[in-house]
Amino acid sequence: MRIVDLLKKESIDLQAVVADKDAAIDHLVSLMDKGGNVTDLEGYRKAVLAREAEGSTGIGEGIAIPHAKTDAVSAPGLASMIVRSGVEYESLDDEPAFLFFLIAAPAGGANVHLEVLSRLSRMLMDDEFREKLMNAKTADEYLAVIDETEMAQLAAEAEEAAEAETAPADEPASPAPSDRPFVIGVTACPTGIAHTYMAAEALESKGAAMGVDIKIETNGSGGVKNHLTAEDIERAVGVIVACDKDVPTQRFAGKPVVFTKVANGIKIPEELIQTVLDGKAPIFHGESSSSEAVSLDAAEKESAGRQIYKHLMNGVSHMLPFVIGGGILIALAFLFDMEHAGTAQFGTGTPLAAFLKNIGGLAFSMMMPILAGYIAMSIGERPALMPGIVGGFLATTGGSGFFGALFAGFIAGYLIILLKKVFANLPQALDGTKPILIYPVLGLVLIGIIMTYIINPPTALFNTWLFDVLNSMTTTSRIVLGFILGGMMSIDFGGPINKAAYVFGTASLMSASGEAISSGIMASVMIGGMVPPIAIALAMLLFKQKFTAKERQSTVTNFIMGLSFITEGAIPFAASDPVHIIPPCAVGAAVAGALSMLFHCAVPAPHGGIFVFGVVTNPLMYVAALAAGVVVAAVLMGIVRKKQSAD
Repeated sequence: MRIVDLLKKESIDLQAVVADKDAAIDHLVSLMDKGGNVTDLEGYRKAVLAREAEGSTGIGEGIAIPHAKTDAVSAPGLASMIVRSGVEYESLDDEPAFLFFLIAAPAGGANVHLEVLSRLSRMLMDDEFREKLMNAKTADEYLAVIDETEMAQLAAEAEEAAEAETAPADEPASPAPSDRPFVIGVTACPTGIAHTYMAAEALESKGAAMGVDIKIETNGSGGVKNHLTAEDIERAVGVIVACDKDVPTQRFAGKPVVFTKVANGIKIPEELIQTVLDGKAPIFHGESSSSEAVSLDAAEKESAGRQIYKHLMNGVSHMLPFVIGGGILIALAFLFDMEHAGTAQFGTGTPLAAFLKNIGGLAFSMMMPILAGYIAMSIGERPALMPGIVGGFLATTGGSGFFGALFAGFIAGYLIILLKKVFANLPQALDGTKPILIYPVLGLVLIGIIMTYIINPPTALFNTWLFDVLNSMTTTSRIVLGFILGGMMSIDFGGPINKAAYVFGTASLMSASGEAISSGIMASVMIGGMVPPIAIALAMLLFKQKFTAKERQSTVTNFIMGLSFITEGAIPFAASDPVHIIPPCAVGAAVAGALSMLFHCAVPAPHGGIFVFGVVTNPLMYVAALAAGVVVAAVLMGIVRKKQSAD
């Protein structure tokens, strides 16, 4: 496969005119759509924007390579454009971008295309190649320049491979001159498509210009290439780890290592190499990783609120499988032991019910320790995981529950950071004792003292008070609470507001005594999250003229996603028309949440949608509440949304 196999004439625009970065991405996405490789255009566009949110793909030198790897892509493809006047793209060198290549990579399947994309990334680092592209007058000429350069590169690679095969077995493949320093490195970015290879090319090219022998290992989507051997590591005078994701780094223990972002591998390769050559790279002792260095670097630029949210979501994302798996097993136990549901004998009616209750209860009881552990790990890296988990257990056994686990996670994480600073100047001979002795022992003792004597007593009292308040709520108060929670589930469709409501709902499934219970709060949360996709699907059936033909293709999918409590099915519609989609969905979801509370519906499962309706308290009225919310949202959409262009 060659680059010209992925880039079609109809996906090239050599005279593009765009006003800003968003417009540039929109135009590139439309060009990609002409190639026929994208099944969900809005989903693909959102994936591209999500990648941009991780860091600009404007690599400097007038080049931008936006990309996304997503299941919205059916087959790998490229789109390209030239903006002659340039456009501000938040590039690494703060200069306008002129030359654009958009990459579409499928989420699964064969990765043969990744070799092609890595080749394109390397080719774009060549000044002469870029100049030829900018001077192309037609799409055919543009493709010819690409094909000619790629064929020359392939021929050179084949020649090198042939020479390596014919070389004597005892002759080193690439001997390093004794008078030239040898530097090694690793590059990796989250998607592993473009930046990984461009950083490697920039480092290798700059190393050659500086008279340095250099070998760079790439950790891309196609796997590890140019693997660093033990001999390479032993010979190297230093290591450059330019990565935005975790890569194996323990092998570099004892070597001078520079940890940095992959973007810096492209932007400042000479500075990175010179840091190693000047002996300014610190010795790496193997207790942290590249991911820690990169996260600390990124944290300096993040607001406190953003950092707290990121740490919390790391805990929540790891907690959810325990909550969902355990909660649904408990719900099934209700189904097989309805006679004893809500009593102390629950789970004793049948052997199957007892099995499901025990296994589900065990998994569900892990939610607090896992939440706390991974919040702590997000803050203090691996040494903070154990104190965080133990702190979560102490919150569970000490009665402080969900809120105590939150405190435990953040406290444990920052405790480890504090300990790292306190013992930063420990003699090098004792460095190895920090991760295996000092951090775990002191971390455990300190989190135990703090949770037992400072956090648990007041938080347990607050939990008991809150539980009593919720149980003593009047009908009106419960309806208001349901209205608010249902609406929150449909404001940002999986974002922080949605997650806040969901986490509150899952926490309500655990009683003050630590027992799993049915929850009216969880019922309002679940029904609020089900409304948006179903309402959008119903609106597409009732008001066809208000939706495009392409949008209506997802009608059945949205029905299924909504019934399964997958709110994210509404995201493409909300992203393309937030003013006319989000408010109706929020109102409908709020109505459904309020009616669920009015009808005294409750659910013992944190997920499942229609598949757990069998264990919902007052299920018929729960269905009625869902139907009412869906109809309200769909009708409002039909009223406020403008008529779309004809099919």
